[in-house]
Amino acid sequence: MSNEVEIPKEGKYIYGIIRHAGPLDYGPIGMGKRADLVYGINYNNISAIVSNSPVIQYEVRRVNMIAHERVLEEAMKQFTVLPVQFSTITEHNDDTVILRILEKDYKKFDNLLNKMEGKKELGLKVLSKEAAMYESIIEKYDDIRSLRGKLMNLPVDKTHYQRMKIGEMVAEAIKKETENYKNIILDVLNPLADDVKINDNYGDMMILNAAFLIKNSIEPEFDKAVKDLDEKYGRFMTFKYVGTLPPYNFVNLVINTKGI
Repeated sequence: MSNEVEIPKEGKYIYGIIRHAGPLDYGPIGMGKRADLVYGINYNNISAIVSNSPVIQYEVRRVNMIAHERVLEEAMKQFTVLPVQFSTITEHNDDTVILRILEKDYKKFDNLLNKMEGKKELGLKVLSKEAAMYESIIEKYDDIRSLRGKLMNLPVDKTHYQRMKIGEMVAEAIKKETENYKNIILDVLNPLADDVKINDNYGDMMILNAAFLIKNSIEPEFDKAVKDLDEKYGRFMTFKYVGTLPPYNFVNLVINTKGI
């Protein structure tokens, strides 16, 4: 019985696609712990950003995601980038495999690069401040305020049902207000964006979790719109504004590397 550990085959890890015809060298920042060189492989006026890698499935862990994104962010300093799905690796460690992919999907890459040229993704998460939101609901909803007022001086053990009722009324009011604020924010920001992706909220306090695809030239106007919203509604909610991001929400290329 052999104790030899099977060494994975070598392939090419593909990070993204850019429009570029010359050589590219991003240094030893490749995936994993080996610090492989990240470089470009060119076909016509399009390049794939790649590094050598064992043919394995990288775990979706923070350290790996950061390594993948770091390469894309480096490329984004100069180019419009089409991000390729995380852990896309060819079965052969050969530049000609990448050239065949670029040739086969050239038209798709070309069209997507034209569509994304001069644009970027900006992320916005908006979370309600629980105490401030609750107080604003007490101010706004007469029926909740009135019922709460009646119960304040009554013993807790005698008002269990009524207190449950207030809890339900507040939950319903928060849901209504959250939807209202979400629509107000989107009414301001949507007209400035070329495309918008509304992602699922996580946690009860999240009002909005969205990505906006905007033209670079619009960014100062978009920044100001978010700042104005923050100044207007910051008492009730926290705005977490992130940019510039690889445009994962609008392009996430799935490249079939099998049999190429």
